Amino acid sequence: MYIVTAEEMYKIDRETIQTMGLDGKILMENAGREASREIKKRITKEDKTVILIGGGNNGGDGFVIARVLEEAGYAIKVIQVALDEKITGDAACHKEIYRQFGGQVAGYNEGTADTVLAKADVIIDAMLGIGVRGGLRGDILTVTRQVNKQDAYVISIDIPTGLPAEEGFPNFQAIEADATIMVGAVKQSAVCQQTSSYYGEWIVADIGFPEKLFQVHTKKRLWTTADFQEAFPKRGVNSHKGDHGKGLIIGGSEPMPGSVLMTTKAALRTGAGLLTTASVKNVISMIAGNNPEAMYISASETDGCITGIDNIDLSGFDAIAVGVGLGRNEETAKGIFPALLKYKGPIVIDADGLYHLKAYAADFESRQAPLILTPHPGELAALMDISVSDLIMEPFRHSSEFAKRLNCYLVLKGKQTIITDPDGNQTVESSGNPGLAKGGSGDVLTGMILAMVMQSKSIFAGINNACFLHGKSADLLVQAEHSEQDLLAGDVIQGIPKAIRTFSS
Repeated sequence: MYIVTAEEMYKIDRETIQTMGLDGKILMENAGREASREIKKRITKEDKTVILIGGGNNGGDGFVIARVLEEAGYAIKVIQVALDEKITGDAACHKEIYRQFGGQVAGYNEGTADTVLAKADVIIDAMLGIGVRGGLRGDILTVTRQVNKQDAYVISIDIPTGLPAEEGFPNFQAIEADATIMVGAVKQSAVCQQTSSYYGEWIVADIGFPEKLFQVHTKKRLWTTADFQEAFPKRGVNSHKGDHGKGLIIGGSEPMPGSVLMTTKAALRTGAGLLTTASVKNVISMIAGNNPEAMYISASETDGCITGIDNIDLSGFDAIAVGVGLGRNEETAKGIFPALLKYKGPIVIDADGLYHLKAYAADFESRQAPLILTPHPGELAALMDISVSDLIMEPFRHSSEFAKRLNCYLVLKGKQTIITDPDGNQTVESSGNPGLAKGGSGDVLTGMILAMVMQSKSIFAGINNACFLHGKSADLLVQAEHSEQDLLAGDVIQGIPKAIRTFSS
């Protein structure tokens, strides 16, 4: 499932019509019919339904929806919130078809609309599509404010009126929808923190755009259950522990022993074949009894913090995770990062490791082996020397620029986790719930990424699958036995087996 900006969607739409020969009127008919199919799942024939129609293709979709719903027996009232001269091209064609079917179109009047909307059970917003630029004005602004005052169930077509289709727009007024039926592809603003709430529940209607045009024009995708199943590693009948990765976790300190324990447990639960955890002696004595399946190595230490890993042969491991519970002692970084720079395999860096990375970032730029970073917005903003608000405003652009510069895989954690590879290809993993907003959740994800990277043919797919499993484990636990308040990071580890059983086949 692809994610597009307005410009990318325009190119795909134009080439579908001009190059592939699929008529715009047919695409509009498809869009309206597919949207109507989803609308019927959410409303009843007894509902008083108002369809607000503007100019352009979005309005044309609205006329098709009005015709299809009226023909099916739904109680529909259509209000055109645009001058007649703004209804042109394919939209004008479908307006005329609607009228030939007996449909009635009322013009917009502020006072009348206020009364009609106040009585509506359902409002369908087909006023403005992805082409909005700048703030709303005139009747569209007035009716947007009117809609947002109502208690009706609001469904937007393609995108809530007034909302930008992509990241980077700080100021806007928009319809606050309960559901949005997107046409053809996911719009980028649906998976951005500052705009996603305007969509409500969202659905994508497939109307016939060719797959190959998406592959040409966008590098952004939603990671779906089908993607997970296709990329999930399958074990052979005669496989053995060495086939599933020999991993090393470097982390933990006396003030923070639990983090490295959770990372270790999560890696094993996610299928790591052999796992060794390097930490200070007291941490190992505290956690080893709780996780006897792992092996342990004592690192050099001072005052309960790691200060060296010279006694560990890193070349014997298939991948390394570093940073959880490490602490921010400068001597810790000096004792670990120069050795990591020489290591030839994949490295996952999280938590305090990201804090230390900033001093070594230039050295990692020239390192050829895979580097995987898992920051939350505050950590990535610090690495990039930008504000958190600037990062949240354009998370896709900043993630892509940083991943290309550092030649790394970047996991920008959040409700909509954005995963970027060194070439700028990006996926969004949107599972999970607010129960994950607790200490330790990131430590669990680090272990899962380590395990999946070692087992997967593709590092990018392995990272995506780890994020998918992490979120789905939390979702299944909240659905069955936990609340978002009581869910703990350790619970997420225990939920991994059920998530694998549920989604891997």
